[in-house]
Amino acid sequence: MPNFQAKWNAYWRLMRADKPIGSWLLLWPTAWGLLLAAEGLPSWHIMSVFFAGTLLMRAAGCVINDVADRKIDGHVERTQARPIVSGEVSTKEALGLFLLLVAIAFLLVLTLNWQTVMLSFVALALAFCYPFMKRYTYLPQFVLGMAFSFGIPMAFMAIREALPWWLWGIYLANLLWTVAYDTMYAMVDRDDDLKIGVKSTAILFGKFDKLLIGLLQISSLLSLLGVYLYLQLGWFAYSGLVIAALMFVQQQRMISERQREACFRAFLHNNKVGMVITLGLVGEFLLPL
Repeated sequence: MPNFQAKWNAYWRLMRADKPIGSWLLLWPTAWGLLLAAEGLPSWHIMSVFFAGTLLMRAAGCVINDVADRKIDGHVERTQARPIVSGEVSTKEALGLFLLLVAIAFLLVLTLNWQTVMLSFVALALAFCYPFMKRYTYLPQFVLGMAFSFGIPMAFMAIREALPWWLWGIYLANLLWTVAYDTMYAMVDRDDDLKIGVKSTAILFGKFDKLLIGLLQISSLLSLLGVYLYLQLGWFAYSGLVIAALMFVQQQRMISERQREACFRAFLHNNKVGMVITLGLVGEFLLPL
């Protein structure tokens, strides 16, 4: 029993189930897609599939990330205790867990229409490719943004069986927001990444990191604003954007000195940004005003 508990604990940490921030950051934009596609709440079946599928794919993404980084994580202060590096989980076991998580997620997607099933292959490819991008490009955060945003077109396809042109404004907004907050995350590891040759937007942006993060945040809000104006949404939705803008200002203050702990807090703060935008849409479609 102790060995089983230790192994389960290692798998739990490998999937980052002990750190749910990534799940929330993936769930919020998926919720935007579901709410806007259904103009309210979709069916319980669709909500359940997307909720469970999002959690499973986030876990799978974390596992394959650690497999890809198994020779790097030991050289980075923040990741030295991860289960593969520490020897608690073998590479073979991690790959088996990844395949299991992906298989369960795929079984869930099979309960949706065939168009959504086809899109799921694109989502899987993006999730699989992202961990390897930091070796070849300084823009892995953009690949992460593409992956983290793919629940949006999948939600529209599952609900409407179509992809209206304006949904790509939502997709773009989340992609830009993801690049902004993951650059803050990369700022935490920038010194270590420079030593070992790992690439990131934090390194690419250099001394312009705060400015470019701010421009990404503004562009994200403007992209959402454009969609909201086109759909003629009400004040609930716009209030979410206003609050998010104020939160972005607060994040700029957090990262002003580029201190590791402060940059990490700014990254975590984005969970609240996603929440207020989601609550704005919930109020727009579900509150009888």
